[in-house]
This record gives sequence, C-alpha cells and structure tokens, in this order.
Amino acid sequence: MTTTEILFFILTGIAFFSGAMVVMSRNPVYSVLYLITMFFAIAGHYILLNAQFLAVVHIIVYAGAIMVLFLFVIMMLNLNKETEPHNPPWVKIAAVVAGGMMMATLVGALKQASGPLTKTNYDTTIGTVERLGNVLFSDFLIPFELSSALFLAAMVGAVMLGKKNIH
Repeated sequence: MTTTEILFFILTGIAFFSGAMVVMSRNPVYSVLYLITMFFAIAGHYILLNAQFLAVVHIIVYAGAIMVLFLFVIMMLNLNKETEPHNPPWVKIAAVVAGGMMMATLVGALKQASGPLTKTNYDTTIGTVERLGNVLFSDFLIPFELSSALFLAAMVGAVMLGKKNIH
C-alpha cells in the first residue's frame, strides 16, 4: 500500500466520521465545526488528485466564507431547546426512508461507474486553473451566475432573519 493510498483512507475516514457527527451532534455550533473538518478532509482529497487550486478554493469558499455565514446565522437565530420545534415521529421515519432512498441511489450510481483510471486514460490537466476557467466560463456560465445570485439571496435572507424587530 502506497503513501497516497494510506492518506486517501485516512482522509476518507475523517470525512465519514465528520459527516456522521454533523448529523448526530445536538449542538449546531459543533455540527458546523465538524462540517469544517469534513471540508478540510475533502480538500485533502483534491490535493491527492493533483488539483491544488480546487483544494484552495474549496477551503476559502466553503470552510471560510460559507461556514462563517452559517455560524452567524446560528448565533443570530438563538436556537435553544425551549424555542426549537419538536418534530412528530412520522417526520423522523420519513427522514430515515428518504436517507435510505438516497443511499440506494448512490449505491446504484456507483455500480454504474467505470473502473479505476489508468495512466493511459487519466488527463493530468483536469485540476489546473486554465482548464477549470475554460470549463467554468464556457460550459457552466449560467449555473455559475445563478449560484452567485443564490448566495446573494442567502445573505440577504440571513440578514433579514437576524434583524431585530424594533417597535
């Protein structure tokens, strides 16, 4: 087993553990911190795939900007047990069924995936800045602009939710 494979399995274990703790943690601040840990593990996977630019952008955008926004929203909403709505049991059952269906879909999609990449069919320019910029601004320009409008709407919504009512 090579060093890359060992690092891959370590980062995968960290990502799985952090992802599970995001869902299972009762404190929303701890959930956000576990989510940041998971983002760093995924950035490590990008580095293993020789996509350093994606790793840096992933850390800056997700672990930096969006997680800070999540923390501000959580702190502004003042979540506590007295004001938190309690869901009936059927909602929890529906969530488990939906999660199971998503897991079945993922397993089905992974069965359709092709085999491992070999050096003959592996494109070494996939993670470069030039290739990413060309694809982003030619093939995915409209989704890129729509996502920026979505982020703006999310920020305005966070400000409106955090705004105190003055009467």
